Amino acid sequence: MIMNGFNFKNMKDLTDIREIENIQHLNNEYDLQKALLLHRKLRLMTENNPDLIPIRKRLFNLIHDYESIHWSDSEKITDTQFEESEIAEILVESERKFIQKRKETIINRLKMFDMNQQDLGILLEHRKSYMSEIINGVLKFSLKDLIIVHRVLGIELSKLIPTYLHNETRKRVEESINRLNKPKLKFKKEDLMMV
Repeated sequence: MIMNGFNFKNMKDLTDIREIENIQHLNNEYDLQKALLLHRKLRLMTENNPDLIPIRKRLFNLIHDYESIHWSDSEKITDTQFEESEIAEILVESERKFIQKRKETIINRLKMFDMNQQDLGILLEHRKSYMSEIINGVLKFSLKDLIIVHRVLGIELSKLIPTYLHNETRKRVEESINRLNKPKLKFKKEDLMMV
């Protein structure tokens, strides 16, 4: 599957991080921030899994290309661009915090059952390296995985599944609500928050 851009909302459905090799460019500031975060995570993970080195290098090139086009000429950088960058950074940091908290919750619950990450991999039928990638947020848990974790380990779904809307989705839904012209239908303030 060749992707024209690196739109991370499409990354949610990727089951193999190696698909990044097929991405041709980053599309926006959110993609850039996600790529930067993933690049940092991969730096740590390549120590144990050298197979990830080419993917990390590919991410570096995507980041470099995007920044060369959008951030290299200070004369062309707009206030809107700074604003979009700040929002993207906040969104990605909120997502990172959610993933870290979910990881800690799962690991603490595993300890209660005298289990480790590898045992969870056996339960979910995932190999050790794949388990590390999903626990660390490099790959996404499948819905089936999260339901098993919820049912077997007794962790609330709200601690496993993020319920916030990504910026692009939130904007689209807000526009749809406005188009419907239903005054009672609107986001509450807490619906606009990330976590």
